[in-house]
Amino acid sequence: GVKYLVYPTMGWVTNKAYIAAVIGGLGSLPGALAGGLILGMVETFVSTYVSSVLRDVFSFTLLIAFLVWRPNGLMGIDSEDKV
Repeated sequence: GVKYLVYPTMGWVTNKAYIAAVIGGLGSLPGALAGGLILGMVETFVSTYVSSVLRDVFSFTLLIAFLVWRPNGLMGIDSEDKV
């Protein structure tokens, strides 16, 4: 029989991992862990106190905010440091 089912929404897990990596800083493992913790806390807070329907809206808003104000993430490497 079938052991695993495939759903159209299964790709959202990779989107959340990408958001966590961008928040923490691409190329930084401790940054990705910190980004995952921050994303998890924001999603839990929003689900508990606002609405679970808006959880993804806040996640992607957080992604856009980090891309605008901190494009290297929290612990990312600056482009000048790479050279």
